[in-house]
This record gives sequence, C-alpha cells and structure tokens, in this order.
Amino acid sequence: QVQLVESGGGLVQAGGSLRLSCAASGRTFSSYALGWFRQAPGKDREFVAAINWSGGTTSYADSLKGRFSISRDNAKNTMYLQMNSLEPEDTAVYYCAARLYRGTTNEVRDRFYVAWGQGTQVTVSS
Repeated sequence: QVQLVESGGGLVQAGGSLRLSCAASGRTFSSYALGWFRQAPGKDREFVAAINWSGGTTSYADSLKGRFSISRDNAKNTMYLQMNSLEPEDTAVYYCAARLYRGTTNEVRDRFYVAWGQGTQVTVSS
C-alpha cells in the first residue's frame, strides 16, 4: 500500500500563498486517485480537492474554487496543492489521501480513502 508524507505547510499572512506537497512511496502511485482534506481545530475533517490517477480530472470544494489548485506528477510520485489568496479561515491541518482507483470520478468522502499522510499545519494570520 502506498505511504504518504505531506510537506510545505507553515505560517503565512492573509493574502499569501503556499504550495503543499504529498510524496508517495511505492511503484504503483499512478494506480491511485488522490485527495486533499483539512481539519481545523474543533471542526470535522473536510474535503478540499481531488485528482484522478492521470491528473486529467480534478474536483474542488465549492468554497475553494479559484484559489486552490491540485496537480500531480506521476513520474515524481508527488501530488501538490497550490493555495493562493489564503484566508485565516484556511488555517487547518492538511492531509493527503489515496484510494486505489483508475477511473475518472473523484471522491469527496474521506471514508473511501485507504491511505493517509500525517498532516501538515497551515496557519494563516490576519
């Protein structure tokens, strides 16, 4: 099973940008559809974005469209989340997740993902 490690989190001022990375181990990275989720203190984990195995299909939480961009590089076994125009409400621990699926449909429900990273903290100051 794939193992995931996030990086790129940190402290940024409102309006700034960050790019998160999710590095995967294993030789079957391209067999997995991937997603980003986040969890703010005292809140449930929520869907952020997802990308299918080839990178050809992407999905976003409605509230994040236009500010966040998900991508992947199968040759590097890495997924990315570019976050622009960050707001204090984006403060959360961000997790990447993987599910074994090679179709075109993206999944927003976290229970369908079988592998998770440890999370990376993103803090946006006002």
